[in-house]
Amino acid sequence: MLPREELLKGIENRECVARAIDQAEQALKTWEISMTDFLSPPELAETQKVFSRLTEVQLIAWGGYPQAERQRLAIARSEIPLDNSSVSVAALEIAGNFLFDTASHRDFLGSILGSGIVREKTGDVIVLGERGAQAIVVPELVEYLEMHLKQVRSVPVQIQRIELSELKIKEPKKKELTTVEASMRLDAIASAGFGMSRSKMVDLIEGGDVRVNWKDITQSSHIIKSGDLVAIRGKGRLEVGEVMVTKKDRYRIQLTRYI
Repeated sequence: MLPREELLKGIENRECVARAIDQAEQALKTWEISMTDFLSPPELAETQKVFSRLTEVQLIAWGGYPQAERQRLAIARSEIPLDNSSVSVAALEIAGNFLFDTASHRDFLGSILGSGIVREKTGDVIVLGERGAQAIVVPELVEYLEMHLKQVRSVPVQIQRIELSELKIKEPKKKELTTVEASMRLDAIASAGFGMSRSKMVDLIEGGDVRVNWKDITQSSHIIKSGDLVAIRGKGRLEVGEVMVTKKDRYRIQLTRYI
């Protein structure tokens, strides 16, 4: 048995991590690969951190494509080889003419959930503009969605399973920059990295739109360190690289922004 209470100590996403521990115990008992539902980035990060302390089990995360935000975990004994193909995911095309009634990510996701599916069974949704969208789901729900998902907004849609290789993924644009700051405060580094005023950044942080390492942070004074990932809803991500202290005791910070 795994040391459940010790592993769950201080955990924020307790219910999610507890389920993953159950699945790990099942994998140890049966010598088979066990699978979680789709996890959000904070759930994923915390589960991976907890499992990094275990030697008897291993896991691999996959959401259908390399940059996927929502991913499933395959969990197995450490003796059993795992790769992306160990994680069961399916891709769907949601095809319709959205030229005169544009649908957003929220519209497509809302229609999927409105058909009776819970969020945990769905991965990322990739919006294709006037042509519709693509969605990643657990394979056992493909047939159900083909039968029950008939409309998004006012637009009739057709659902068809596609290969993962047919997903139309845009590679994120990457911009390298360097900033020199008096402190490692979140508001200072994020405003420099995202190219906006400090006051605007403070509003975003206090409004709950900023996450650090996938955790919601609402304190502008939160201290950032090398290796941290800062994400703002709708504006991309910022990776904090090398940090050096200058002769004037300021911080020279390497940043990579993904749009």
